[in-house]
This record gives sequence, C-alpha cells and structure tokens, in this order.
Amino acid sequence: MELLVYIPKQTPRINYIFRHICGRILGFKVKFTSKVEDFISFEGVKFSYAKKRLGNEVFIQKFGLLEELGINDLNFSMDIWEDVPCFFRVSSDSDIPFDIFSASFYLVTRYEEYQPHVKNDVDSYPIEESLAYQHEFLKTPVVDVWAYKLKEILKAKFPDHSFPKKRFKSHFLISVSKAFKFKYNGFVRFVGASLRDLIKFQLKSMFDRFKTMMRLQQDPYDIYDELIEFAKENKLQLDFYFQLSNYSRYTKSISYNKRVYHKLIKSMGDYGDLGLLPGFEALYSFEILKKEKRRWESIVNRSLSKTLIKNYHLNFPDAYLNFNKLEIDEDFSMGYQKNIGFRAGTCTSFQFYDLNLEQVSGLVVQPYVLNSNALKGVDLYEKIDELKELKSSLKSVDGQMNFIFENSDFADKGLKNAIFTLMKEML
Repeated sequence: MELLVYIPKQTPRINYIFRHICGRILGFKVKFTSKVEDFISFEGVKFSYAKKRLGNEVFIQKFGLLEELGINDLNFSMDIWEDVPCFFRVSSDSDIPFDIFSASFYLVTRYEEYQPHVKNDVDSYPIEESLAYQHEFLKTPVVDVWAYKLKEILKAKFPDHSFPKKRFKSHFLISVSKAFKFKYNGFVRFVGASLRDLIKFQLKSMFDRFKTMMRLQQDPYDIYDELIEFAKENKLQLDFYFQLSNYSRYTKSISYNKRVYHKLIKSMGDYGDLGLLPGFEALYSFEILKKEKRRWESIVNRSLSKTLIKNYHLNFPDAYLNFNKLEIDEDFSMGYQKNIGFRAGTCTSFQFYDLNLEQVSGLVVQPYVLNSNALKGVDLYEKIDELKELKSSLKSVDGQMNFIFENSDFADKGLKNAIFTLMKEML
C-alpha cells in the first residue's frame, strides 16, 4: 500500500528513517513529494513533514536533525507522550508533540555511540551512557511504539483505507565458539588441561574429561542432536553460528581444519540457517575477518550472508563497516550482552547507516532482545516471567524477538530445561 509524504526537501537521512518507520515497521510503500498540488490531489494515506502545516492534513513538525550533516552536540530534554518516553519536542501545531523521525534516527543509527564517550572495562560503549538506560526505556522498543501511534492517527484520518499488517515473530540463534568441551582437542591439550585441573583440585572436571575421552559419557557441549529434536517437536527454527578462528587466548575450540568440525557445521545447515561467529582478532583486523569468511565459505560451499558477535563487544561502527565491505547481508549483534532490551530502540530490522559518510549500507541489522550472558547468576524462571511481559508488549507492535544462546548453555541439565521452557514461552 502506498503512503505519500510531503517534504520541502529530501535528504539521505529523511529517506532512510522514513523507509524504516513507514516501510519496515508499518509496511507502506513510501513516496515523497515536494509539490503541494500533488500532495493535495493524492487520495490515499498521506501526511506532511515540514516546519509549517499546509492545511488540515496530518502534520508532523520537523525538529531539524534530519537536515544536518555529521555528528553534532545536541541539547534536548526528555518528555512523556501518552505514557511513552520521547524527545526532540516541537510546537503544539504538530499532531505529535515531538519529531518521531528525528528521535528514531538518533536511536536507530546509534548517534550517541559516535559521540565522545569513555569506553568501559571491555573497551565497549557503556550502557550507562545510553539514553535508553538513563531514562529507563531500554526494554521498550520506543521507535516501533511511536510508529504504531502514528499509524493510529493516520487510521483516524483515513478510516476508509486498509492498512498493512505484520505478525509477531521469535527467532533463536545458537552460537558455537567451542564446539566440544573435551573431544577432539588433541593429546597435548588433553594432558595439559588434565594437569591444570589436578593442580587447581578441579577433580570433577578432570574425571569428566577422562570419562568423555573413554566414551563413558557424552561431551557436555555436544548437545546438537537434542537441540534439533527439540526444534522439531516445537516447530521452531534454530540458526547456528560457528567460529573458525586460529587457536589463541580467545579461541579454544578444535581446529577449523578438522573434518569432524566441517561435518558438524554442514549437518546443522540441514535444520536452520548458518552464519559466522567472528573471532576476537577478526573484529579488529579486516584481513583476519576476510580470512575467516573464506574458511566458512569453503566449508559450507556458499557465500556468507550472516554474522553474529556474542561474547565480545560490538566494535561499533567499525565491525559493521567491515561486514559491509565483505558484502555480508545480515548481522545479529545489536544489543547489550548483559542486559535485556533494545540497544537501538527498535525490535525491527534496519539497515546500517554510516553517519560519517551519510550513507545507507546494504547490511541489515537484526537487533536482539536477549544474549544468554544476561542469564548468568540469575534465577532464569524470574527472567522468563519478565520476558513474557515483554513479549506481550512486542505483540502489540507486531515486533520480532531475537534470542542468542550458546551450545555450552545447554551443558547443565537444569539450565537447559529452563532455556527450553523459555523458548516454548516465546513462541
């Protein structure tokens, strides 16, 4: 369905954020016009975005951010509109009291992460500096909520027109940074790890290693068959992301060259999509990232289209610039490792916008709501109740919930059963 927007002048920022809000979230095919006569004669759903109202149309007054270039210091205060946090207030002449497009652009492009900030102890953007955390709307996909409120205003103005519809979705990703805990590590690593356990009196770990190597028990991280069986029973898709880095202080998995690893990767591709889990070094070196991409493609025999960063911080925006250079289609790393919520303020996928070049890239960013690192040391069943409430609010905006787990999360029986319960509740 077509939506017409009157704007005095089109800019890359306007084009980008309108296609996210009106296109990706609300499902319209967006068209722009700067001709008043064309706007007036159009008989479909429409509104104006300018400094002044034309007549009695739906009018959203612009704040000005979408006409700027580069990253500037912005002075603004927070407000509340119909129980939802908002900012970039405009005059009372506007049908919405703030510029939802400028505010959405600020959040979705991660404008605040381009501004000077003190990185935290893991060299990452600190959540404490984010607007969403400071003003307690991290768990609200405010961009989608604002968009649906705009939709209600348009519905009231154009009651005879049908509006596009979406459906709520949940999506589960399995990160595999270490394919097996004990198996296939080689004799030297077996002896070294056993001696280390003995010195530290970690006798259970040592005995588990011996029993696994003697085939008296299954490797704790080898949970792939059980995951696939669970997915079949509950009619859900699991996507798998594998790490193919060189052995280092950050990478302890079996060699990427081993046939058993290749066989595992290919077999998981029969049940869901596959992607790459870049290693730590690959996040800081384009050449290493390119090498890991080639390894993945030689194993899977097709072009790499998806990436995920789970246990290392998102090196923003550099990681996305490198993914885009390598023509990767989608990334699932947009979120905070240890906090439930929406880092970019939206639960809808969006294209990465490079603020330094004022360009839209081909990389689609898929924000996640939960990284399993946020579940460590907490009562998981309490988190399930919290996520059920969050799911209810996301269904009201037909959003998507992406969840990231790790194969090692399922090694503990109690945690595994709790995660399976969580997955069922989120369907």
